[in-house]
Amino acid sequence: MPAPPEAPLTPEEFAGIAGVSRGTLERLEAYAALLARWQERVNLVGGATLPDLWRRHMLDSAQLRPLAGPGVKTHVDLGSGAGFPGLVLAILLAHEDKRKVATHLVESDRRKCAFLREASRAAQTPVRIHTSRIEALESLGADLVTARALAPLDRLLDLAVPHLAPNGTLAFLKGRGLADELTLAGESWTFRHRTVPSLSAPDSSVLIIEDPQRVRSPGVRRPQNARE
Repeated sequence: MPAPPEAPLTPEEFAGIAGVSRGTLERLEAYAALLARWQERVNLVGGATLPDLWRRHMLDSAQLRPLAGPGVKTHVDLGSGAGFPGLVLAILLAHEDKRKVATHLVESDRRKCAFLREASRAAQTPVRIHTSRIEALESLGADLVTARALAPLDRLLDLAVPHLAPNGTLAFLKGRGLADELTLAGESWTFRHRTVPSLSAPDSSVLIIEDPQRVRSPGVRRPQNARE
């Protein structure tokens, strides 16, 4: 018999796990309330995930906070959508850690960008929003680049590495199939990586990558009889 589904995480339970103050939780609650209103007319997140928003989206994003150490001055979130994980992380860094980190949210959908502007105001957290395709932006030179549910890893590296500063870190929220994605990406890239089990889903991970280097152009495959 399959295990019963977990009860939805409450805001207070989220705050306990993520270690956030009442003031920061109120900002996140304002953000969540705005999302629920906008979701009625703009598809910001999967509708089935809304009943467990504090686990599926807020906690999923907040678990990246330890990766934004003191050396992180610029953070870029690619394909930000409704602001996960980028806006959540910006809120935590600004109001919990009391740090001035330049956060850039990159999203090509204008309606989602309009929501991000309203959400950043509701959470009293300034961010820079780029209404653009990722490929069209000049390098943002980020110490930390994040993304969630954006693309397979080989493609994600193509998008993210141009915006990464030397010695910067990539942090991607990944689900099932990560092992296959790592194998495929390894055909064109070298990198150091580690994975951390997700706090929000048992079959998901946080993938942390450093020193990514392209070793082969996209679409070029090694001949089957080539020697290593």
